Amino acid sequence: MNITVFFGTFNPIHTAHLIIAETVRSELGLEKILFIPAYLPPHRNTSLALPEHRLNMVKLAIKDNQYFDISDIEYRNKGKSYSYLTIKKLYELNPDLTEKINFIIGTDAFKLIDTWHEAEKLAKLVNFIIIKRAESLDIDELFSYIKLKDFNYKILKTPFIEISSTYIRSNIDKNKSIKYLVPDCVEKYIVENNLYLCNK
Repeated sequence: MNITVFFGTFNPIHTAHLIIAETVRSELGLEKILFIPAYLPPHRNTSLALPEHRLNMVKLAIKDNQYFDISDIEYRNKGKSYSYLTIKKLYELNPDLTEKINFIIGTDAFKLIDTWHEAEKLAKLVNFIIIKRAESLDIDELFSYIKLKDFNYKILKTPFIEISSTYIRSNIDKNKSIKYLVPDCVEKYIVENNLYLCNK
């Protein structure tokens, strides 16, 4: 049994998130991708939708993919969400794990890994799957930025799609279309719950 986790604020979850997750699963032949929405990211975001909304949007977005699942572990724990503590808890909840947990992370986030809570301890618990976009940093250059040593990793290139949650929120606030940027069910949820309006 293996677990592959995809952490994020998912504020909101969008098409690029889903493409990355499916590419990782397909390319590496993984059993499941476990989406874990953060309850409260350590970096506070003033335009952050309530945790229950972000959790619900992920549920809607992944419902048609049998290989995708969601965990509300950080939602149930409340408080600030630290990946290291969540990974530790996942091992406690899954004592039959035979492999290290796979941890999907983009190069932008990995470049800042030294600033993460208990980064060295986290690195000992996971296999990093580092997502490299076409024009992102060269991997040797990326590793030159970090002090973290002795970690397991794979490099995986995924299709480059210029979509960000920030861009989506901006479009909503400006009454512009977000069609195809997010799944239809997520767009409907955003409209019905009046999310991301008047973000300044």
